Parts: sequence; C-alpha cells; structure tokens
Amino acid sequence: MEEKKINLENELKKYFGFSKFKGLQKGAIQSVLNRNNTFVVMPTGGGKSLIYQLPALIQEGTAIVVSPLIALMKNQVDAMRGISTNQGVAHVLNSSLNKTQVNQVMRDIEEGITKLLYVAPESLTKEEYVNFLKKQNISFIAIDEAHCISEWGHDFRPEYRNLKNIIQQIGDLPIIGLTATATEKVQEDILKNLGISDAKTFKASFNRPNLFYDVRPKTSNVDKDIIKFVRNYKGKSGVIYCLSRKKVEEIAQLLQVNGIKAIPYHAGLDAKTRARHQDMFLMEDIDVVVATIAFGMGIDKPDVRFVIHYDMPKSLESYYQETGRAGRDDGEGYCLAYYAYKDIEKLEKFLSGKPIAEQEIGNALLQEVVAYAETSMSRRKFLLHYFGEEFDELTGEGADMDDNVRNPKKKKDATNDVKILLEVVRDTKQEYKAKEVINTLIGKENALLISHKVTTQDFFGIGKDKDDKHWMALLRQVIVAGYLYKEIEQYGVLKLTDEAYDYIKKPVQFMMTEDHSYDDTDDGSVITKTKGGGVTDEKLMAMLKDLRKSIGKKKGVPPYVVFQDPSLEDMTLKYPVTLDELSKVHGVGEGKAKKYGKEFVALIENYVEENDIVRPDDLIVKSTGVNSALKLYIIQNTDKKIPLSDIAKSKGIEMDELIKTMEQIIFSGTKINIDYCINEVLDEEQQEEIHDYFMEAESDKIQDALDEFDGDYDEEELRLMRIKFISEVAN
Repeated sequence: MEEKKINLENELKKYFGFSKFKGLQKGAIQSVLNRNNTFVVMPTGGGKSLIYQLPALIQEGTAIVVSPLIALMKNQVDAMRGISTNQGVAHVLNSSLNKTQVNQVMRDIEEGITKLLYVAPESLTKEEYVNFLKKQNISFIAIDEAHCISEWGHDFRPEYRNLKNIIQQIGDLPIIGLTATATEKVQEDILKNLGISDAKTFKASFNRPNLFYDVRPKTSNVDKDIIKFVRNYKGKSGVIYCLSRKKVEEIAQLLQVNGIKAIPYHAGLDAKTRARHQDMFLMEDIDVVVATIAFGMGIDKPDVRFVIHYDMPKSLESYYQETGRAGRDDGEGYCLAYYAYKDIEKLEKFLSGKPIAEQEIGNALLQEVVAYAETSMSRRKFLLHYFGEEFDELTGEGADMDDNVRNPKKKKDATNDVKILLEVVRDTKQEYKAKEVINTLIGKENALLISHKVTTQDFFGIGKDKDDKHWMALLRQVIVAGYLYKEIEQYGVLKLTDEAYDYIKKPVQFMMTEDHSYDDTDDGSVITKTKGGGVTDEKLMAMLKDLRKSIGKKKGVPPYVVFQDPSLEDMTLKYPVTLDELSKVHGVGEGKAKKYGKEFVALIENYVEENDIVRPDDLIVKSTGVNSALKLYIIQNTDKKIPLSDIAKSKGIEMDELIKTMEQIIFSGTKINIDYCINEVLDEEQQEEIHDYFMEAESDKIQDALDEFDGDYDEEELRLMRIKFISEVAN
C-alpha cells in the first residue's frame, strides 16, 4: 500500500488546536499511518492517546481501542465528541450499554461515522461483537494500558492474554500497544503476547524533572504530618493514596475535621457517588481526593500539585504511575511517600494465599519497592534505572529534586567490598537471587545453600564482619552502577556484566552511600524526626524530662509511665498552658492530664512567658472521633471479660489493631482490666517477672523487652503485659 503524505501539523491544528507535537508523538503517528505494528512506551502525561486518536480521525474506517477502564473510556469519548460535530465519532462498547444503545453504535460504525470504538477486553470475547466487527472496515487496533498483558505488570488482567487470538479473528490489522510504565521484562512480555515483535518501538524518557520525590518514615505522627503538609497547599489540588478502603475513609474524615476540603474515593462507593466525587475534584469544588488505586486512571487534571502515598504501593510501576499524576502541566509536583517495613510485611501476608508463581512475582516487585524506599542514592536515578534508563545524577534534568540529593547521607569507601560481592556472585555460578548471595556473604545457612554445598566453600561467610543491611545497600548500588543485573527470564537471579569482570581484575574506587534506617517505630514510644516536620524545642524538652523524672521518683514509677516521649515532644510543639489543651496532646487524654498535668502546664506557661513564644493555635490537630466509638466498645467489653479475639472479630479488625487501640486508651490515662486474658497465657511468676522488668526499665520499648527476655515471651504477651502495667501503675 502506498504511503500517504499528510501534513500532520495541519491535521493536529484542525482536530486538536495544537500547533506542535510533543516528544515522540509525530514519529509514532507516522508509523501508525504507515500501517506498521507500533509499540509506544510513554510516561503518564506524555500524550499517548493522541497517537491513536489522530490517525483514527485521519484514516478511513473505525479504529478499535481496547482499554481496561470504563471511566477512562468515558473521558476519552467525551473529549472526542467535543472536537467533532457528530456525536457518533466515538463510542464505547461495554457492559454499561443496553440493547438500543448497542444497536445505535453498530449503525454508526456501518455508516462510517464512528472513527474510534472503545471496548473493554471482556466485550471483545463476545461472539456477536467479533462477528460484527469482522465485516466492518477497521483501520487498526490500539491496546491501551498494554502492561495489563504481563504478569510482571502492576495491573495484570488475564482477559488481556486472549487479545491476540481475537484480533486475528477480526482481520489482519496493524496493532498499536501503548503503556505508561513498563520495565524491560514487561516490554518483552507485551511484544511477545501481542505477537508484534516486529513493532516499531517509540520509548520516551521516563524522567519527569518537575517532580520532587520524598520518602519519610511512617511514625505515629503521620496524620499530623499530612495535615501540616496539606495546609501548605491551601486551595491547591492533591491526591492521597491508601491501600485500604477503611484507611481512605479515616484519612478523608481526618482532613475534613481539620478544615481541608477532601473526599474519599474507592470501589466500595456506588458508581454515582464515585462519579460525583471525581467531578467535584475536576471542577475544583474540593481540593484533595483520598483514594485507593481505583482512582486516577485517565484522570487528566493537569494541576495536581502533590501526590501522597500513605501506604507504599505493591510495585514501583504503580508508584511511578500514581506519582505521575502530579504536575502534568510541568508546574510543581511534590511526591511524598510514608514508609514502614511493617506495611510491606502486611502486603507479603496478603500474597501468601496466592498461587506460588504469583507469590514469587509479587514478592520480587515488593522488594524493589523496599529498595527504593530505603536507598540513600538519588531516587530519580534509582527509578529511571528500574525502567531501563540511564541518568546522570550530577547534570541530569531535575537532578536535585529529591530528599536524598538535598540531604545527602554519608559516603564510605567500599572498593574492596564490591570486589568481594562480585566474586561471590561469580563463585556461586551466578545462580542466586540477592537474598542468597547475602546469606552466603554473612555465612547464614539455609536449606538451599546447604543442599547446593555452598556452605562448605571457602568464601561462605567471607563478609560476616558486616551485617546484611550493609551488603543489601551495597548490592543495590552495585546494580545501579551497572556491575550486576537481574536476569529477565528467571527474574531476580543476579548476573555479572562485562564491567564486573574488569572490576574484579582491576578495582576502581567505589564510594557507597549508607542506607536510611527506617526502624519500625514501636507504638509511638519512639518518633523519628521527619524532614520538614516539626522540630522539638530542645531546651523545653530537657526541662520537661527533668520534671517527669522528679514526679516519677515521687510516685515511685519509671518516668515514661508519667508521660511518654512522643507526648513530651508534642508539648514542645504545641505549648499547652491549660489542662484542656494538654488533654489534646498526643497520647495524653483527660484522665492523664488531670493526674499529672498541673505541674507540666505551669512549667510550660512560665517558659512561654519568659521566652516570648508565640503559640501555634492551628497546630492542635483535631482527631476524627472514629476511634472513640471503638475505644468505648473495648472498655465496655473488657469490663464484661469478653475474650480479646472475640472483640477483634466483632469489629472486623486484626488483633494487632485491637492491641494498638488498647495502648492508646491506657497511654492517655484510662484504666482497662485485662487480667482475665493475661491469666490464660501467663502464670503469676511470669507476670511478676515482666512487671519487675517494666518497673526497672529505662523505656517501655517492646523491642528492648524482647531482647532482654530473648525469646521467653512473644511480642503479643509483652504488649498485653505493658497494658496491664501502665494501667495499674500510671492510671
């Protein structure tokens, strides 16, 4: 077929009103017009949809666009109808249509009116549709969100697997695959599964230089941190992602009671409410959407100024795609994520019920998320490397736009360690994933290494003078530096590059950055300072600690029983000068304020006057009261001696969450009696031993207690005993 020479700029101006193409758009459009199979990898906001929309409008016939999301299709159909005088120029064919509507769609296609037909993959499996489309003049088929075809993609959909067969039934047509996020593994999968290994590939840079990446430890202060952050963006748009519907509702409510215009969005809301909430966001009636990942696909709002991840997502592709919804207008885009390893463990638990192959993939993707969160190197370099792109962290565009580059960690010489690491990968015949390589280095035996006789080799344990965290941090940096790579076929198995062999022969200096330490903050007895968060008033803090110590001495209890550190830190931020204000401090509550508060507020009032301190009224973050009903329920039911497992079950919460809420109750000064449960698991002597420990201990951190008892008691037993102890001694 002869290629048509078309002035694409004129067509672009005619249909869309733009005078020039972005990035790789023009080349990709020309490829589609030349009837080539075409593969487009272009980040969110890069203008992917134009690549099939413009050729569809220019050419004869109807283009079929396969898309997984009804909201996305509706958006695009509305947009296409907006640029045409004929409503029938674009149609959707999915389960939301009735018979009359389906007939109208078919009529418009037959009459040559329809240029773009958006279908869900499920609709294409219907025989009547396939038989109808066979007989029509179809220009090409575009597969949007093509990563859905790969099990390694972040949004795998089995129905995408069958597309190749269905397309062959419709006719011998050019296929266009498009995706906004794809690692090399996923790209390979897409080309293979669509049968288009001959496709002309257009891959744009994944670098979004206007986005700032920040990862903070998720401490007990996370809600307060979010409110302070969002208040700095008054009147601007943002999205907060959470993994569970329950958390979405909680955070939306928390923002609302603190005077922020926010709404929830998740699959549990009915379609009408979801559509209304989405429109409120687009029309700027509200500023913040708190959502599960059900939100945002195809939401084309250019001025989203921040994206917050309350929970880390399940893969770096998801993270990249979700953060990519910020700053599409090339203006400011702040991407803030809260990270605690506990959340990753929760996700691992969800995976454990899945088939083995799915578990392996899910875990491999999660480990990449951990590596990204914990790394101290340039986050942009790390992300781009994950998508197979090089980045120069000194001169690249947007090089200083992340927390690690702005606040660099210490570097240390690891030249020799790199050599040792590479030699171990070589000597174990390049057969292992990161975990086994590290176990070999630190000399940690397991069934696999024993059966492969690795444990008998000279090099087993060669790096045991350093811990697994050091080796893991180094390993990540060595991969990004290009000495090791993860095999694509058996994903995750480490292989040496040519540069690695050169390095082993002739090492060059390698400076490694030390990883961030994101140790789990127990239940709030430890707060890690967050960058950009509130900074405690050190002078007042010292005075409060002295006062706490002397009151503890008077009452014959350890100081932490009076008030915990997070409560003192909060006092240095809020400067409460009445008992009512003190009761709003983190972990205090009315009971505790009455019991110990008088001397504290007197000291603070005096300090505020002497030092001319302006007290921040707006820092009193209101809580939603969501928890207060649960707290009341727990107090009533422990009074009735109902087993804790039954209380948790009746409220649909995990035991961990129940214990956490009981801790909040007793830390803020209310008594609970759970002797009836403790007596079932610990005898009198054991209880006495733990009680004495807490009486003498410097702090009530559970990790310290676990270390002290070295396996005699588990975490749950110690937490329950701490509840009993504080309840009896402090309240």
